[in-house]
Amino acid sequence: MAAPPSLPIINIAPYLTTDDPAGRARVSQELHEACSKYGFFYLDFTSLIDLKEPEDLSDLGRAFFQLPEEEKLEISLSNQDGARGYARLKENMTMGKADNHEGLDFYRPVSDPDETKPLWGENQWPTSMPQLETAFMGWTEKMKRLGMILMEAMSVGLGMTREEWKKLRAQVDESFWVMRIIGYPPLPGDADGYSCGAHRDYGCLTFLYADETRNALQVFQPGKRSANKRHLDGLPAEEGEGEGEGHWIVADPIPGCFVCNVGEMWEIWSNGLYKSTLHRVIHRSSNYRVSMPFFFEPNFDAHVKPLAAALRIQEKDPQLAPSKAYDPVTYGDFLLGRVSNNFSM
Repeated sequence: MAAPPSLPIINIAPYLTTDDPAGRARVSQELHEACSKYGFFYLDFTSLIDLKEPEDLSDLGRAFFQLPEEEKLEISLSNQDGARGYARLKENMTMGKADNHEGLDFYRPVSDPDETKPLWGENQWPTSMPQLETAFMGWTEKMKRLGMILMEAMSVGLGMTREEWKKLRAQVDESFWVMRIIGYPPLPGDADGYSCGAHRDYGCLTFLYADETRNALQVFQPGKRSANKRHLDGLPAEEGEGEGEGHWIVADPIPGCFVCNVGEMWEIWSNGLYKSTLHRVIHRSSNYRVSMPFFFEPNFDAHVKPLAAALRIQEKDPQLAPSKAYDPVTYGDFLLGRVSNNFSM
């Protein structure tokens, strides 16, 4: 019998109906606990999405990566704003090292696109696969809806009033979303790096669908001494590398579930109650792995600062006070700073 998952499984179904207030309250509490303890959880999507749809999308992504390299490079990042389009193998960088994956990235379309302006270009689609644009833009609409549902559920878990939720909703109602399709060949045995190095996500929420590959995605949990120092390799210095604090848990795919996590904007909104958790990919199996993360983000001009609801929780329990100050940020400026360090140009 398979071992139980290390992360909680949460079913969003009660938020898809109006006649289950107790179920909604339970889901919101589960989300609050998962975001406080792990920053990660599984989200059961079967009440909203047919299982076959993400499987078909994954097959489309795999078919794209099987195209000749010269055809993929026709929609290279360099054609546009440095962020939208195809990133060749090892073009993406994490912690200064090349990641052993290739990818196809799309962002929210913008008015008056300008390919010379970072993040402000146009999405690029492979001409030989017109069905890919139709399929993934349809998927994006579903993910945007799911993002808003989850944001509302989390607002309840944090103890926000309806008026406070309306104000937060206005910060994400034109989400500057990101859709990625990522292809992972097996990691070479002598690789100086990772399939994807340890990192935190930038924005609100990540919904990850991946193929059935196991033992690839790893989530860092601090505070417990690892019996094997090698498990901590590749960790940023501020996380205690060299001191042996923390351990990695595997987040294998579960049929009918996304792997979800909160990004750095939720860490700011929650004043540190919710952690944007480090994660990485080490893919050493013999197959070609495909994953499809969707990033539900704040509006580009959103002004993100600690929420009153989070401050109320910490006032009642001073032990929950953060160890550092969370300064307000404008999301677009924050995102530009992060993305500028991601690619080897």
